[in-house]
Amino acid sequence: MKRVRLIVVTGLSGSGKTAALKALEDLGFFCVDNLPVTLLSKFLELGVLAGGEIQKVALGMDLRERHFHERHREAFDALRHLGIRAEVLYLEAADEVLVRRFSETRRRHPLAEDRSVTQGIREERRLLEDLKEMADVVIDTSEMSVHDLKKALWQYFKQGPEDHTLQVNLVSFGYRYGIPAEADLMLDVRFLPNPYFVSELKGLVGTEPRVQEFVFGFEEAREFFRRFWDLVAHLIPLYEKEGKTYVTVAVGCTGGKHRSVTIVEELRKRLGEIGRPVRVLHRDIEK
Repeated sequence: MKRVRLIVVTGLSGSGKTAALKALEDLGFFCVDNLPVTLLSKFLELGVLAGGEIQKVALGMDLRERHFHERHREAFDALRHLGIRAEVLYLEAADEVLVRRFSETRRRHPLAEDRSVTQGIREERRLLEDLKEMADVVIDTSEMSVHDLKKALWQYFKQGPEDHTLQVNLVSFGYRYGIPAEADLMLDVRFLPNPYFVSELKGLVGTEPRVQEFVFGFEEAREFFRRFWDLVAHLIPLYEKEGKTYVTVAVGCTGGKHRSVTIVEELRKRLGEIGRPVRVLHRDIEK
């Protein structure tokens, strides 16, 4: 049976699932939104596997379909008989952001027929908590534009996952812009010497050699990285043994331009040297 890559796009209403599907469509995925969960296996069996032409599929599935909450686990398990594993992309955002988005678009929240939008959002978050726990990728879109989301998804999904090989996603970020919800392992490097306070380095970013040389010019930075790398190298095989497809390592500094970027770039280099598939997103480097 030919290999089919399936991504299920789900999460909170108003978090950007429609925009995510459009981004995946640009990556060559065949996209369908709001597919009933009871039709998942039959759709793939008759509409995808039987034709033999479609190899990448992205499906929008969420609480707009009333059986989704009760039956999604059963439906995902049934895919194994077809030789398909669903990669779950879960999108979320802060309550106040979702309320504002619903107010601006004047759309009705699917769980707010007899309650306020805020109550509907909280109930949806509760009902989808287990789905978020099983997700391969979790993205908080609170501070993202449509273009930011597209950029992030291209970083995650522009290449196919390697069989039995853990995909490592590295994210640099600035704490002033919020913590990335998708992180499996997160580190604060604001204790490192800051190039921002060096006049000739302030306008540069951590992808540039001069900034990297400054940061690693301090013994405490070199010693920290040695210990951090030992931890990452120890944990990756354990995540892989657990069966995870992706693991996201997030490194944060104040603005997300210098120290966090430098550390992520060094991690990229080390992971490449040992043959690990790695993708990098410098989330806040242009802010």
